[in-house]
Amino acid sequence: MGAMAVLDRDGVYGAPRFYHAAVKKGIRAHIGAEVTTPEGWRFPVLVESREGYQNLCRAITLMKLRDKKGEGSLAAGELDWYAKGLVCLTGGEEGPLAYALAKGGIRLATQAVERLCESFGRNSVYVELQRHYCREEEARNQAAIEIARKLSLPLLATNCASYAQPQQRELLDVFTCIRHHRNLQNAGRLLTRNAERHLKLPDEMATLFADLPEAISNTGTLSSRLEFSLNDLGYEFPKYPVPDGGTEMEFLRARTHEGRIRRYGEKNEKAERQIERELALIEKLNLPGYFLIVWDIVRFCNSENILVQGRGSAANSAVCYALGITAVDAVGMGLLFERFLSEERGEWPDIDLDLPSGDQREKAIQYVYNRYGRRGAAMTANVITYRGKSAAREIGKALSFDPETLARLASLVSAWEYKDSADTMENHFRDAGFDLNHPKIRKFFELCIQVQDLPRHLGQHSGGLVVCQGQLDSVVPLEQATMPDRVVVQWDKEDCADLGIVKIDLLGLGMMAVLEESLQIISKDYGDEVDLGRLPQNDKKIYDTLCKADTVGMFQIESRAQMACLPRLQPKEFYDIVVQVAIIRPGPIVGKMVHPYLARRQGKEAPTCLHPLLEPVLERTLGVPLFQEQLLRMAMIAAGFSGGEAEELRRAFGFKRSEKLMRDVEVKLRRGMERNGIIGTTQDTIVNSITSFALYGFPESHAASFALIAYASAFLKCHYLAAFTAAMLNNQPMGFYSPATLVKDAQRHGLRVRPIDVTKSDWICTIEKAGEEHVMRVGLRYVKGLREEIGREIVRQREIEMFRSIDDLKLRVPELRKNDLAALAEIGALNFIGGKKEFHRRDALWQIERVARRPGPLLESVESDDALSQRSPLQPMTAEDRLVADFHNTGMTVGPHPLRYHREDLRRQGVVTAIELHRLRDGTPVRVAGSVIARQRPGTAKGFVFLSLEDETGISNAILTPQIFREHHVVVVHQQFLLLEGVLQNQENVISVKVRRLHPLFLTKAETVSHDFH
Repeated sequence: MGAMAVLDRDGVYGAPRFYHAAVKKGIRAHIGAEVTTPEGWRFPVLVESREGYQNLCRAITLMKLRDKKGEGSLAAGELDWYAKGLVCLTGGEEGPLAYALAKGGIRLATQAVERLCESFGRNSVYVELQRHYCREEEARNQAAIEIARKLSLPLLATNCASYAQPQQRELLDVFTCIRHHRNLQNAGRLLTRNAERHLKLPDEMATLFADLPEAISNTGTLSSRLEFSLNDLGYEFPKYPVPDGGTEMEFLRARTHEGRIRRYGEKNEKAERQIERELALIEKLNLPGYFLIVWDIVRFCNSENILVQGRGSAANSAVCYALGITAVDAVGMGLLFERFLSEERGEWPDIDLDLPSGDQREKAIQYVYNRYGRRGAAMTANVITYRGKSAAREIGKALSFDPETLARLASLVSAWEYKDSADTMENHFRDAGFDLNHPKIRKFFELCIQVQDLPRHLGQHSGGLVVCQGQLDSVVPLEQATMPDRVVVQWDKEDCADLGIVKIDLLGLGMMAVLEESLQIISKDYGDEVDLGRLPQNDKKIYDTLCKADTVGMFQIESRAQMACLPRLQPKEFYDIVVQVAIIRPGPIVGKMVHPYLARRQGKEAPTCLHPLLEPVLERTLGVPLFQEQLLRMAMIAAGFSGGEAEELRRAFGFKRSEKLMRDVEVKLRRGMERNGIIGTTQDTIVNSITSFALYGFPESHAASFALIAYASAFLKCHYLAAFTAAMLNNQPMGFYSPATLVKDAQRHGLRVRPIDVTKSDWICTIEKAGEEHVMRVGLRYVKGLREEIGREIVRQREIEMFRSIDDLKLRVPELRKNDLAALAEIGALNFIGGKKEFHRRDALWQIERVARRPGPLLESVESDDALSQRSPLQPMTAEDRLVADFHNTGMTVGPHPLRYHREDLRRQGVVTAIELHRLRDGTPVRVAGSVIARQRPGTAKGFVFLSLEDETGISNAILTPQIFREHHVVVVHQQFLLLEGVLQNQENVISVKVRRLHPLFLTKAETVSHDFH
């Protein structure tokens, strides 16, 4: 088969992957689309030239941008504007010929084809024939042949292939059911009649159309006409508008010079040399416009007081540091520029900008849209694929399984990062009670397996923006995103990169939003002005806190694994935080670098180096390679690689591995080392370090960028706990822990947290003064189900005049529904309305039953004085009632931890608290209990499961062997409270319990939650 064509519906979504797959197989890839009309039929078009491709993209963009996401159509007459360079087919059962034939017979069908000839030109219309052994279809074919003969148009045989192999017809039918919200029993004629729409070989097609050989030969003729290829997109990166008529390079040099003086002072020869070397390469590669456009976005953010920081490999660049794009001194830290940019790479550099998630990032995104026009910039897409849970649910619905059974199956499908031999779809089916010998269930199972990793829908990338010189919609179709004022391209970031389309990442980072809001709160409520760029660098309180692993809420160093490492590493300076951020990563763990580094750090091992030549590279990390840049420098020093060759080595052993390329690079690496006298086991050790680490290694520049944010978060938590906690809660969801855990951690650190109160709470969490003490008030945003506009209206009305009663609240905020009032009453948020004393939650609930009933126009504005003072006959809530109500309605409690109410009973069972574990010796048998706040099963842990349990005194960590987890899988995964029995492990102040037995605890009905990272 010499050529193939893919025609997506209303788009070119699959074109890049199809093109690259075809190139690998030596097949010509033709691009096209089926474009929907308002009447519902679709005309298939194929791209003949670049102009035709651009016209198709613009036509699809037109229809997509003027309608809602997932909808859109193009009238037949509108296509006249975009027909040049396109070849139109008359289509199959959903094409223009079939539609007209069904509506008005041969006469109307002939007119429809003549209309296509007027739009596309007689030489660019083919009468399409398909044969799937269907009587109605063959009747349509005979009419099509008659029309083709009459109008002297060529016939074209196709198969409208919808799947590769006949057996995949079943999956197509299931997808049809999913798309139309049907099941196989009621889908009817939506389903295909047989399995003939598969990819057929040329000989099969020739046999099928033996009576019409010209329909087969015309496929080759048409293919030879379709000259366009996706390697001819014509994409150009935008040119930066330089003022005063200078060049982009001149303007970049001037801005970099200004930044160098600001960053390094007038005289710093080392920085000057590095910056000049980088600028020379930027000029040689013709990239000044790219740096200026990123600089322009950063400049906008600075002018709007939006926190912004570049990260990733860009932090290896002194030019980026001078321009203010990154905050890491690449010269001072000795970072490797070639990790970011080299002549050998032959691709655009990648600069990621971290911004506060939410409205601030949206401002930056909208600035880019406005700067380059709605047709000149767009977000990249994200292809969402089927996974175990989504496959089980959706295929099960199509096969008419009941929702309860599907929910049970979905709950058992593992999403752990690590999967052992028991984590198979087959075992999950059996655990859910399915008999795989039953034909229907067996088919369900087989379809679930087939659908894994197939595309489900198109989402939006978290922050990737592509921009274009001129109109981006001439390169790829644009369409509406789900979010308002957002436009996305039809390709994901990998597709764009593979086709040379440049992406700029504007990434929303929750901690950036927390830092920004913390500074605002500190300025407003503390009267202090904190500059994150001028924080004290050796704050003893911060480093003491890190050494104790007291890091809940701190960026990148709050996970269980990070907490287990911090007491061993004992950070004393900023570079230690850089190491800490990078060391708990797959690279150092898989490469077995963590324990040697910590042993050397603690003085248990001598910091020996792999080879004397490598001492300058590995000295700072005690002879142990931890960063990608170190591996590249090792190749440069030990084997004489250039910076570009070293980066090629990293890429050869990266995610898109090529066995041949890896072998070639390793041979080159060994030859270079032999020339430097490095042979034998030393050579093998160095090669193994480089090759095994290249895939997972973390860039030092990236770690340094994150370490700056980690230090800032630690500073704010240590010195401005109320502000930091309020900002954390106002920017959820983010981070490793739930709001309930963040609140309890803050309370254990001495912060007083006040509950939600409609007479005091704003929409967000705020700071109040209690004498000289700063306390935090929980905001109305934590009332589940309460809409933001209603919450803010409560605050607005209260600022006008304080509410006199619940009646008054309902009268002035009429949008409040009964369930909103009930939630507020259940959590005690109405207890102090009208200045009432001894008014409890059930009193408020009693009044809501009356207030929620509309009184009618005569009495609508009349308050009942009796109601104001009336007490209910109901008893106050018990502590358990309040706890359940708090968690049900807010997901947290500011009162005692659930285990506090049961401590005496737990002590009788020999259960110790989390804080008491620190006083026990290693090897002591212990019993601990708590609410599960995190479950982990990392891919690097060989099946071990790690649990974090919280009680009223803190957090304890537990380790489950694969066998214990298998035996208690359902309890571990689904139970909220656990009692664990095991042996205490106290190694260098890192406390954990190695579990031997575990039991579910039924302490409360409170709906606690855990963050389970898989």
